[in-house]
Amino acid sequence: MSVFHRIVRWAQRKSPWILHFNTGACNACDIEIIAALTPRFDLERLGVQLKGTPRHCDIMACSGPVTKQVRDRLIRIYEQVPEPKFVVAVGTCATSGGVFNGLYNVEGGIDKAIRVDAYIPGCPASPQAIIDGFAKLLKSLEETGEVPPELKPPAAIEASDEGSPA
Repeated sequence: MSVFHRIVRWAQRKSPWILHFNTGACNACDIEIIAALTPRFDLERLGVQLKGTPRHCDIMACSGPVTKQVRDRLIRIYEQVPEPKFVVAVGTCATSGGVFNGLYNVEGGIDKAIRVDAYIPGCPASPQAIIDGFAKLLKSLEETGEVPPELKPPAAIEASDEGSPA
């Protein structure tokens, strides 16, 4: 890895910029994501800054289930985020489809359309849980360059354990 790439990785870990994207939920998780950014909870103390364009962000914070209407838009926005990029699914709807799962136009959680690096459960996910999830993600990226197992879904943990040599 070149010096330039190491500097970019260091900057992303120390001051990650996030893009908040709602795929069609009830807006409760959206309110909690915004609340986590306010001075009361202060997610910005970790260096996190909310940006309005995917071309300037490092992490996508997605809330809501993937619907047939929003799937292509979500993939297009994900492709606009520069590498290395990370996706955080915030709330039960984003992790599994939640109360919307099984509806005719809902495909499921965010991972049905794009790769998800961290899952923050809750209906809605509390600001404390959102801050904890982002802190764990950033700490693990700083230490290992990988996403911690506790932020992955159980199926992903089992799949990664099966492939490791004993």
